[in-house]
Amino acid sequence: MLNLTDITVRLGGRAIIDGATAKLPPGGRVGLIGRNGAGKTTLIKTITGQLEPDTGSITMPRGTTLGYIAQEAPHGDSTPFETVLAADKERTALMAESETCEDPDRLGDVYERLIAIDAYTAPSRASTILVGLGFDEDMQHRPLDSFSGGWKMRVALASLLFSQPDCLLLDEPSNHLDLEAVLWLEDFLKSYPATILLVSHERDFLNNIVDHILHLGSGKLTLYPGGYDAFERQRAERQAQLASAKAKQDAQRAHLQEYIAKNSARASTAKQAQSRVKMLAKMQPIAEMIDDPSLSFDFPNPDELRPPLITLDLAAVGYSETPILKRLNLRIDPDDRLALLGRNGNGKTTLARLLAAQLTPMEGEMNASGKMRVGYFTQYQVEELDRDETPLQHMTGLMKGASQGAVRGQLGRFGFEGQKATTQVGKLSGGERARLALALITRDAPHMLILDEPTNHLDVDAREALIQALNAYSGAVVIVSHDRHMLEMTADRLVLVDSGTAKDFDGSIEDYIAFVLSKDDKGGKGEKKGRKALNRDKEKELKKVARDAEAALARLIGKREEIDAALAGPTPAGQSMGELMKQRAELDAQVEAAELAWMEASEALEAAG
Repeated sequence: MLNLTDITVRLGGRAIIDGATAKLPPGGRVGLIGRNGAGKTTLIKTITGQLEPDTGSITMPRGTTLGYIAQEAPHGDSTPFETVLAADKERTALMAESETCEDPDRLGDVYERLIAIDAYTAPSRASTILVGLGFDEDMQHRPLDSFSGGWKMRVALASLLFSQPDCLLLDEPSNHLDLEAVLWLEDFLKSYPATILLVSHERDFLNNIVDHILHLGSGKLTLYPGGYDAFERQRAERQAQLASAKAKQDAQRAHLQEYIAKNSARASTAKQAQSRVKMLAKMQPIAEMIDDPSLSFDFPNPDELRPPLITLDLAAVGYSETPILKRLNLRIDPDDRLALLGRNGNGKTTLARLLAAQLTPMEGEMNASGKMRVGYFTQYQVEELDRDETPLQHMTGLMKGASQGAVRGQLGRFGFEGQKATTQVGKLSGGERARLALALITRDAPHMLILDEPTNHLDVDAREALIQALNAYSGAVVIVSHDRHMLEMTADRLVLVDSGTAKDFDGSIEDYIAFVLSKDDKGGKGEKKGRKALNRDKEKELKKVARDAEAALARLIGKREEIDAALAGPTPAGQSMGELMKQRAELDAQVEAAELAWMEASEALEAAG
C-alpha cells in the first residue's frame, strides 16, 4: 500500500531520518512510535508531501487518497456540522451540480454517483462522528469561532474521519480528547475499512487498534507484527541479543588489543599483529541501550502529615457567582491516589483548582491541613515557561535562598544535568518542557500532587517512567488523564465528575469503560446530559459576566494610563506627586484583581461550551 525506500530527511543540516525503508501492508493498521524528537511528525510530513526527502522515494498505488489533519484548526462562521459535511469534496461538488445541471444524461450520472457514494446518509454520518467526539446537537450548529482551539481540532479530526481517505494518517489524535471520546475513536478506527498510520504514545489505544508497529529510532524504520505489547516483547528480546553480542564483541576487542600490544614489536609476530589491527579497525561497534536522561522522574517525598489532608463538606465551586459543581463531599488522605473521570467541560479542572486552593468554595466547607504543600501541574504551565530562560534560571528564581547545589539537585531529579540545565527552554522538546514544569512544581516536596493531563508531551517510555515515579512517591496523587494505562497503574480510587457534582465511582477503570460504552449503546443520553451540565441560561449569564469583567478591566487600565500621563507631565493642580503614586499603586492592585476576574469568567464560559 505505502512503500518508503531509503528515505533521508535533513533539517538544519542534521539527518532526522537516515536511509529509512519500510513497506506498509495494504489495509494494515500501523502504529508509528518512537522517542520524542525521533522524527515521527517529520516522517508524516514527508509522506504527505509537506517536506521533500533529500534522498529516497515514497510510492503508493495510483489514485490513492491520503488524509491528514492540517496544522491550522478550522475557523470562521461555519458550524462544525457544515465543516464536516464539506470535507467530502466529491459529494459537495455533485450536490451543487445536481441543483444546476440541465443535461438529463449528465444529471442521471450525477444521481447514480451520489447513490454510489452514499451521499444521502452523509448528514447522519457526520452527526454521528461529531456526537462521538463530544458535540451535542446544539454544539454542532454553533459557529466555529465560538469554540476553543481544542474543540476546533476535534472538528478537524471529525472532518478527516468523515472524508474516509484510502490511507488515514493520524498524529496524536487523542491529545485534545477526553477518555470518553478516546473510547469512541478507538471503536471507530477498529472498523475503519482502509489503511491507517497512527502516531500515538498510548499503549492501550495502540494495543486495541493496530496490527503492526513501525518503530522509528536513530533515523531508521523497523516494522514489527502485532500491537504495542507484542512490540515491547520483541524489542526486549532484541535488546537482550544486542547486549549479549556487545559483551562478546567487547571481549573480542580487548583480546585483540592485548595481542597487538604484546606482539607489534616482535619481528616474528608483527604481521599477525598488523592483521589484527586491520580486523579491529573493521569491527563495527554494536549499539547499546542508552541511559536516557529524558526518562528521569524522581518526586521528592514530603514530611508526614496526619490525615486527612483535605475534606469537602457540601461544598460548591465555580466562577464569579455561578457554581460549576455542587454538593461536594470528599476526603483525601496522605496515601490516596485519585483519578478524576468525566467528559471535558464537566468540571474536572474546576475541582482540581479547588483542591489546589486556586478557587475557594462558594458554599459549604473546605478544610485543609495548614502545613500541606500542593504541587499543581497543568498544560498552561508548560506553555507559559519563558523560552529565553534556562531550567537553571527558572529553578533559581523559585528556590530563592537555596544553594546552587540544592537547585541543581532538584533539576537533576528530572534529568536536567550539566549542559541540559543551561539550555534555553525554547530549544527543549515538548517532553523536556513537561519534565521541567514537573520539576518546578515539586521543588518544595509537596504533600499532594495534582496532575492535569501530564502525559500529553511524553512518549511511551517517558510515560512508563512517570508511572514508576508516581508509584514510588509517598504523598497523595490526584490525576486527570485520558491515558487508561496511566490511570490503571497509578489510581486506586476513581471519582466521577458529572451532572454538576463529583462522587466516588465504585469499580475499576475497566468497569468505567464498560459504563461509558453502555451509555453509548443507549444513544448517548447520559453523555448528552453530562455535556449539558450548564444550561443555556447559565451560559448566557456567564457571557454577561465575562463581558462586564472585560469592560471593568478596560476602564481601570484607562484610569492607570491617565495617572501615567500625569506622572510624566506637570503635576495637576491640587495633587502632589505622592498622591499620584499612591493612586497608581491602588490601580495596579485593582487591575490585577480585574484581570483575574476576567480570566476566571472566560474559563468558566469555555467550560460551559
